[in-house]
Amino acid sequence: MAKVAVVTGSSSGIGYETSLLLARNQIKTYATMRNMSKSDGLIKIASEENLQLNVAQLDVNDDLSVNKAIDKIVKDNDRMDILVNNAGYDLFGPLEESSLEEIKQQFETNVFGVIRTTKAVIPTMRRQGKGTIINVSSVGGKVGLLPFLTAYHASKFAIEGFTESLRQELDDFNINIILIEPGYVSSSFLDNSKSAKGFDSNKSPYAKKVQQVFQGFESITAYSSHPSKVAQTILDVLNSPNPELRNPVGKDADSIFKARAELSDKEMEQWARETYMDKKGFIRQ
Repeated sequence: MAKVAVVTGSSSGIGYETSLLLARNQIKTYATMRNMSKSDGLIKIASEENLQLNVAQLDVNDDLSVNKAIDKIVKDNDRMDILVNNAGYDLFGPLEESSLEEIKQQFETNVFGVIRTTKAVIPTMRRQGKGTIINVSSVGGKVGLLPFLTAYHASKFAIEGFTESLRQELDDFNINIILIEPGYVSSSFLDNSKSAKGFDSNKSPYAKKVQQVFQGFESITAYSSHPSKVAQTILDVLNSPNPELRNPVGKDADSIFKARAELSDKEMEQWARETYMDKKGFIRQ
């Protein structure tokens, strides 16, 4: 019997590639998304390749939507083997000029969305005595390198702590919780990002530094990973008999973690400034 997987945020990027890769590897996959109008591409490929790939509506911000979708999938299959918590976005802007409502919404999707879907699958995984939950975090969940992404970094740090604790909580039931920590991914993630409404580049006292960060993105994108590389890491984790808790993806992720391990806090901040604003180079050998 084929394993059953649910992937959130599957309309594009990492979720899209992961859903296809899992289905192509004989896993019955439910590619879920908030906006079903973006499902045509996946449906077309699934039909052409005769994949066990189903597209389902699931809004991670909505209790009813999450529970309805997961309940139906469990009812139809009598099992739940894999959950990939991928849905998320970034809020960009100075903290001073970001509203509390915008910051709450960042946490609603990136943190509480993960908690909702995880809570929904645990009972089934616990009863069947096995399961894997994969949380797509970020390098930014371990190192708060970038300014103007304070809410995003905070949300991903929260996911890291949530995952570490939940692993201990569920290990008696053979439910494994894994972190995927990509660096910069060349996908529609930035297109889906949101800017703080209170930020005005013509008036903000932070405008100059924001511009420096945008210019520094050139050094980041040079080492970006395709979403398919993240998807392959997720598949590798699922195929591993003893996967690691943390699984970085990309040369930039490796470089950042190497720097974090070797540098003091003050040295790390200096390295980040040179990397992201002075453009003196990125990869740490």
